[in-house]
Amino acid sequence: MRPISRLGATTLVALALAVIPVTAASAHVRVVPEQTTAGGWTVLTFRVPNESETAATSQVTVDLPTDTPLLSVSTKPLPGWTATVETAPLPEPVDFYGTELTEAPSRVVWTAAPGAEIVDGQFQEFEVSAGPLPDAGTRLVLPAHQTYTDGTVVDWVDVAEEGGEEAAHPAPELTTTDAESDDAVVEQAAAVTASTPTTSEPDTLARVLGGVGLALGATALVVVLLGRRRRGDA
Repeated sequence: MRPISRLGATTLVALALAVIPVTAASAHVRVVPEQTTAGGWTVLTFRVPNESETAATSQVTVDLPTDTPLLSVSTKPLPGWTATVETAPLPEPVDFYGTELTEAPSRVVWTAAPGAEIVDGQFQEFEVSAGPLPDAGTRLVLPAHQTYTDGTVVDWVDVAEEGGEEAAHPAPELTTTDAESDDAVVEQAAAVTASTPTTSEPDTLARVLGGVGLALGATALVVVLLGRRRRGDA
């Protein structure tokens, strides 16, 4: 049994190492756009992890661009949190579907109710619907400010040069694209999905590992039974 047991243990260890996610030195506040097509609307998801072992995240603020303003911003309700969209005057009036706008959303503030804060080992996602997006190729930088219950404020505002090393506290950002670029991305994603059908189910890996574990367990059981039978025949 020893060789088989060692083989099973080695296999399980290898599988465990294979599925351990590769993480960065520290998690950052990031934005995940639903789409980036210029002129369209998008859902922006701000993913905020708690990085303190002694305090919880009680407030998150995101600054919106003023030079290329997002003229319409609405928030998605999040249980335990209140969201406020603040506005600021525009440098020049902007025509928005026949309406002249002199101000635009300038920042969004989410505040947690007691007991709803993001604690150590957790993250939260904050969503807004925003648009229209500016011209293709526009780099939208969305600085974020994370407030903890102990009064600490972490400013995610650093902007790294393109191709340079990531900053210590990088600001969430995205770059707008044209419709053709988005179509190409969709086609590429579809091609990858078609060529690797086993990745279409989110729990496929868990099922495979479960099957391997059952197979190893069954093998070990058979070896034990055969060993007992041989000792009985002796």
